[in-house]
Amino acid sequence: MAAKKKAAKPARKAAKKAVRKTKRAAAPRKTARLWLMFPQRLITKPVVWELSQKFPVVTNVRQASVTGEIGLVCLELDGLANDVKKAVAWLERRGVSVEPVEINVIES
Repeated sequence: MAAKKKAAKPARKAAKKAVRKTKRAAAPRKTARLWLMFPQRLITKPVVWELSQKFPVVTNVRQASVTGEIGLVCLELDGLANDVKKAVAWLERRGVSVEPVEINVIES
């Protein structure tokens, strides 16, 4: 009897995981191209890397210019709409100025 319970437990876990995965796949996705302006205090920090670790979004640096005083980055974020929204809010809380890209910077 105990063997049946142990065998059923992984099957239930797998089923729950599949349901969660299906729900996430059905959620609306979003790709956002953004201009990020980093203040001097943040230009040496790995902010884009932290963003990719904290949120399930794909980051793609499209263009960047960094000097000793300021950092300007065109970043593409791809993921679930809610995750992209949370990632943008996190950037703004960190002190990064975030603006949408009005035109395509570099066409793929």
